Amino acid sequence: MTEQNSINDPQNMAGYIRALPDDLEAAWQKGFLFDLPTFPEIRQILICGMGGSAIGGDLLSAYLSEIMPVPVSSWRNYGLPAWAQGEDCLVICSSHSGNTEETLSSFETALTRNCSLIGISTGGALERKAKEVNVPHWRFDHNGQPRTAVAWSFGLLLALLSRIGLVSDQDSHIRNAIQEMRKQHQLLGPEVDLAHNPARRLAGQLLNRNIVIFGAGQLEVIARRWKTQINELAKAWASFEGIPEMNHNTLAGLLYPESLFEKTSAIFLRAPMDHPRNQKRIEHSKQFFLQAGIAVEEVKASSDDRLSQMFSLLQFGDYVSYYLALAYGVDPTPVDILTQLKEALKK
Repeated sequence: MTEQNSINDPQNMAGYIRALPDDLEAAWQKGFLFDLPTFPEIRQILICGMGGSAIGGDLLSAYLSEIMPVPVSSWRNYGLPAWAQGEDCLVICSSHSGNTEETLSSFETALTRNCSLIGISTGGALERKAKEVNVPHWRFDHNGQPRTAVAWSFGLLLALLSRIGLVSDQDSHIRNAIQEMRKQHQLLGPEVDLAHNPARRLAGQLLNRNIVIFGAGQLEVIARRWKTQINELAKAWASFEGIPEMNHNTLAGLLYPESLFEKTSAIFLRAPMDHPRNQKRIEHSKQFFLQAGIAVEEVKASSDDRLSQMFSLLQFGDYVSYYLALAYGVDPTPVDILTQLKEALKK
């Protein structure tokens, strides 16, 4: 770690980003070691969580969207949607701390509706409540912020669905994603200087900019991850949108206010998995953004494996967010304003 990084990164956020492939490997392996009851036939899956815990469910839903025989949805709220009830609905409550109030509410509601149920956390009230009512709970060890446990929240979920028999063997895809992230780190890590580090260069171009990230299809969730990481690490404003949906509304908004556009950067995430029509949409959209005076950046995944494409773009975004935090001179780890909100809600 450089001297500059050590000054602005006292809690070693860079180390957590570097650990993404190791975490994915550990989560995948650990997910096959937990006790697991025999569930009845599952017809729908609902993953309940917030923030860093929720993104694992989003990743799972996006990754499995074309191969899963049953729908997988994410729920970021209290309670449950009306359709979530009965044993054929598997509700997975994922909370890093185990104390997330929205997720605990979902857990209680799932109990009253007789859903198949499992909890995942590092402990906390979720683990205690699960043990009290004899609901299976998977506990994992992770000392960082919830957002740094994304590989855990995804890897454990994928292992769970593999063990239930809802997806085919994913071992080779996990290995490919791990290898791709480790290889990419050699280009993006803090030890790589600006001239040879594309994540550092992109962060420099985003400084003092209004940032919008676009992802097509399954990459929309990666665009969301970029947005939340820029928010939490760099303490900077960002937004995200999906393609092709943005072609049906967002492009119409490229007229006003003109003064905002010259300070806006649009980032398009690209991967071989993109639908051919979405690839065309992206190319045309880039031109419209440029004509409006908006700076356009593009980040491409090169792997042939879908999971590798998703996680390599996720890792790239984490590094960009990290370097943007250093450029702003802020510590990328604490999120004081979120802590203030939690304290205010307790009163």
